Amino acid sequence: MDKIDEAILEVLKENGRASASEISRRVKLSVPAVAERIRKLEQSEVIRQYTVKINRDKIEKRLLAFIFVNIDKTENIELFRKAIIQYKDVLECHHVAGNYDYLLKVALEDTRALELFLSKKLKKIPGVSGSNTVIALGTLKEEINF
Repeated sequence: MDKIDEAILEVLKENGRASASEISRRVKLSVPAVAERIRKLEQSEVIRQYTVKINRDKIEKRLLAFIFVNIDKTENIELFRKAIIQYKDVLECHHVAGNYDYLLKVALEDTRALELFLSKKLKKIPGVSGSNTVIALGTLKEEINF
């Protein structure tokens, strides 16, 4: 990857639907050269997916929470991993170092939905021995990519 590839990625991060023509104007490279670079970035999996950023307020998912999770035994880790990725409300799941095993980022309608998620879904997964939930009061910055 060079500076031109980085510039192409910046344009695509701003607008994943930017045309090769628009990108070529911004990075000062021909359209075929831009298209070839994008193809190579996709092949090498630098670009893994094109996606859309949704305004959670518009779809009634106003509550953003971070949930730290502990798993009781190593044998239950795989069960947890398979179960947690099935829930659409879970936006992210990270295996972390420290006092907890996993960190979840979830988007829900309200505190009632959070209560139901914790009691009816998360705590029903075999091996979940504890959790700690933090509710975001506001978001100053949230990026899909680094």
